[in-house]
Amino acid sequence: MNILIDNRQNKVDAANLEELVEKVIKTVLEVEEVIDNVEVSVSFVDNEEIRKLNKYYRGIDKPTDVLSFPLAEFEETYGEVEKIEEDSEGVQPIGDIVISLEKALEQSIEYGHSFEREVAYLTAHSMLHILGYDHETEEERKIMREKEEEVMARLNIGR
Repeated sequence: MNILIDNRQNKVDAANLEELVEKVIKTVLEVEEVIDNVEVSVSFVDNEEIRKLNKYYRGIDKPTDVLSFPLAEFEETYGEVEKIEEDSEGVQPIGDIVISLEKALEQSIEYGHSFEREVAYLTAHSMLHILGYDHETEEERKIMREKEEEVMARLNIGR
């Protein structure tokens, strides 16, 4: 498993976040029983950069907390993991996560919990999107919330 983390902002201290984000991603993959051979890319950005991405990809001209970019329908992609050529590194990219640390800090203050908890939650939420979960309907939202809560509980990260 490869987890690539890129800090593209300088407004919020990102020290010690890499280990946390890696633990969250690994825990989501464990909960979902995705075992190996996958790669996830995570970028830390500021509100201005995520606003531009949100406008370009979703047509919404405002900053958001996190964006998820699955590289394909997960079932199709994960099915291909077993077929990776022997001469490759044997790793299948499954998606990219972009987190505005500036927005995460704002929300942690607004919700009254730690910045680290907010980043962990956003990472778990985004990973579930990459794995095919959504929250368009009440039923989908309920399933996704239960998965998020299970990940946070396994990591012993409370509100």
